[in-house]
Amino acid sequence: MKILVVHGRYRSSAPSGENHVVDQEVKALERAGHTVILFERHSDDIESWTLPQKLALPALTVYNPQTRHALEDLLAKTRPDVVHVHNTFPLLTPSVLHACRDAHVPVVATIHNYKLMCAGGALFRNGKTCHDCLSGTALPAAIHGCYRGSSIKTIPVVIGMKANRATWRSEVSAFIFISAAQQQLLQGLDLPSGRVFVKHNFVPRPPERTTAAEHVVAYLGRLDAPKGVPFLMEAWDQFRSARPNSPLRLSIAGGGPLDREVMAWASTRPSVTFHGLLTRDQAGALLRRSLAAVVPSRWEETFGLVAVEAMANAVAPIAPDRGSFPELIHDGKDGVLYSADSQSDLVRVLGDADDHPDTYVRIGEEGRSTFQERFTLETSIDRLLDIYQFAIRNPAGQEITREGSGV
Repeated sequence: MKILVVHGRYRSSAPSGENHVVDQEVKALERAGHTVILFERHSDDIESWTLPQKLALPALTVYNPQTRHALEDLLAKTRPDVVHVHNTFPLLTPSVLHACRDAHVPVVATIHNYKLMCAGGALFRNGKTCHDCLSGTALPAAIHGCYRGSSIKTIPVVIGMKANRATWRSEVSAFIFISAAQQQLLQGLDLPSGRVFVKHNFVPRPPERTTAAEHVVAYLGRLDAPKGVPFLMEAWDQFRSARPNSPLRLSIAGGGPLDREVMAWASTRPSVTFHGLLTRDQAGALLRRSLAAVVPSRWEETFGLVAVEAMANAVAPIAPDRGSFPELIHDGKDGVLYSADSQSDLVRVLGDADDHPDTYVRIGEEGRSTFQERFTLETSIDRLLDIYQFAIRNPAGQEITREGSGV
């Protein structure tokens, strides 16, 4: 097949799970013998724009005619079988859907986050989950300044959400949600149900674990509040207060808005090692040395990629019991779930890992089996190709037939 992938890349200053997932999927399709053409825009480029360009950006986040024309030209030159759309904010916008419609090319859209109904994209505000806009109104987002903490910056985002909702419903042949939990939360989009699919992300098969796990739990990811970094720091302090002589250690790797705060906190705690931003290979090596990977997300993760990466590396994931995690993890078998809003329950689990490391080694080994059954590249790409074929057979605007589709 010839596939044109459309993606707006997030800033490089902090890790982006979406960028990583798109890159892996592109490489996997190419290795499977398919032709992949990229149409991307980079948020990093905004920094080099002139002042007039930056002043025009709010309007361009609603609808970008330049992007539409550029994609129309590429579609005419390459004539792909299908277009796979990922992130369209802020530089692409749903203008890309109109370009595909006019070129009569079916669109498959992966919905990685909550941005179609949440200006902040994470259903998270003031340190806790927020569902205020899931009823269909976006007024609370504007009032609270949910995009970058500014009502002024949030208003064009809200306008774009409302103005483009009908376009999303009518111009996409197949929607991919990355978990059933995410799909359930976004039911208010009222998408055509026959065009909606759930396909979990995949994780490439890592090297086999060759050394015994150290008495370490690891955090790997973006250093910010939605990912639960302050929550983890406070829980770790409670754990150490209760067990001052524990040999268990915490390793933290990542980058983001809280990196200086985390570095300062870690520097005064001998039980904590702060590694900063690591390469993928370095992060994988750190993970494989660990007894468990703690994923303390405060937002309702659409797909807990680090938890699945831990499973792939035969490391036990420790995660909250909400969002996609209960869908990914069988508690006590291939991972451990704690009560999402309870630091004391996370402290309890850390104590359990401290007391019973052999149990967590066994859980990690079982996690590896779960990964091989559910989250491999081969399984994911086969399902993706089935969805592409469905989209080709059932272009947007036509009657849907899913019988015998393989999906």
